[in-house]
Amino acid sequence: MSGGSQAIRATHALVWEEGQVGGGGFVELRDATVLVSGGEVIDVASGREGDALAGAAESTIDLGESLLMPGLIDLEGLVDIDHLQLDSWWSDAHAARLEWSETYALNLREVLTEAERSTLRRYGLVQLVLHGITSAMPISSEVHGAWAETHDDLLDTARTASELGIRVFLGPSYRSGVHVTRVDGSRAIHWDERRGETGFAEAVRFLDTVSALGDPLVTGVLVPCRVETVSDELLQRTAEVSAERDVLVRVHAAQGLGDELDILQRERGGVTPLELLERVGLLTQRLILAHGVYLDVHPQVHGEDRGDLARLAAAGAHIVHCPLTNARYAFLLERLSQYLEAGVGVALGTDSFPPDLIRAIDTGVQLSKAQHNDLGAGMLAEYVEAATLGGAAALRRPDLGRLSPGAQADMVAFSLSDLRMGVVDDPIRALTLAGTARDAHFSMVAGRVIMRDGRIADLDTEALRAEGQRIFEKLRAAYGERDPLAGAEPTPESELFPPVFPRRAAS
Repeated sequence: MSGGSQAIRATHALVWEEGQVGGGGFVELRDATVLVSGGEVIDVASGREGDALAGAAESTIDLGESLLMPGLIDLEGLVDIDHLQLDSWWSDAHAARLEWSETYALNLREVLTEAERSTLRRYGLVQLVLHGITSAMPISSEVHGAWAETHDDLLDTARTASELGIRVFLGPSYRSGVHVTRVDGSRAIHWDERRGETGFAEAVRFLDTVSALGDPLVTGVLVPCRVETVSDELLQRTAEVSAERDVLVRVHAAQGLGDELDILQRERGGVTPLELLERVGLLTQRLILAHGVYLDVHPQVHGEDRGDLARLAAAGAHIVHCPLTNARYAFLLERLSQYLEAGVGVALGTDSFPPDLIRAIDTGVQLSKAQHNDLGAGMLAEYVEAATLGGAAALRRPDLGRLSPGAQADMVAFSLSDLRMGVVDDPIRALTLAGTARDAHFSMVAGRVIMRDGRIADLDTEALRAEGQRIFEKLRAAYGERDPLAGAEPTPESELFPPVFPRRAAS
């Protein structure tokens, strides 16, 4: 954290203004100054009052023509490399071949070494920082692991996050079963209760480890996998530990039709995802529900409100809406406006590469216009609020997601000075229409500058990029051995991942 006071200045800033009789909201300031000391925001002002703040500060950072705003909060912060690159292009039948085969589930292995897994997590966390994320609840694919994440995996993640300075909410994922594809193309769950028990024990131990670390940037949470792959008993025990220790739980539910709803109907007594979560005691204010798409209001479920949204709102649970991933995998939330009108708390997540919440906001806005058949119903303000205030509410951290006196000094600035940004009328609209999160050039967490001029200090970006590419190619090569249609030899990569156009070798 920074010891002395600093003045952060920008031509535009999105700050929180308290209301006259409680409440409040975001306002845009021109020629803004944010005064920071001891890791907190001390004051916010503009014009001559801002000049006075800057004059009283021990140092000043002038960001020039930029939009300074609360740091972005990503509750599905992707920290793997191959997700979406390899699995978002195919028919259902072909995509099923990218799951584990039944044979592989009985003979699984770690695809990466411990050092490679550490590099992969560093690569992912660096990407989050470079894209303006200041608080993240990371997620990574388990398809390449020997079942699920471990205590030591997440301890390494915590140490890397602390080094980089990003605020993280962490826990090793655990599951009792894994999706597999049979030779005939049908899907099932391969259960291994022993591994589930071990994973849960590791997750609880990690909570103790985080407490011992005493790092204010690292918070322990419980992260069971998708509801259909975690036994009722483990879900119930998760709820008990969550209540006893008052820790958050993030779980994936209402994410898919065939992979989730069908399995719950067939194997779990015909319950819906929300019914299951309620039955095991997880539907509380501590629940963060990743996706939450296939509820009763969705046209592929019932197409009408039968109480799911009211149940979520009454419980005080939050969903993590991932509009860019929704669009890329063609499962769309129906609709953001319904969730908000029902009082459901909504945060945002990226859940894909790049971890770009600006592109996610843009995608959500344009889809909202189409869903409402109304250009005035893009809900841009609501999407920006979800990426900041919504994430803070889900984390139960009112000191995050806003720039106001007493809040944590977590902030990000996006450049508006590039000719390719075009003219600027409203800076939020300009950034959404013409920018991406790659326009982030400054980030601060708890008063510490973690990115400046688009760079992370002491980071060898070329070496990390090269190592990331090497690891990606190793991960891609491993898919062939898991393919249920593989013969004596792994399926060739060219068959599983054909290029967009035919590839010719150099002559």
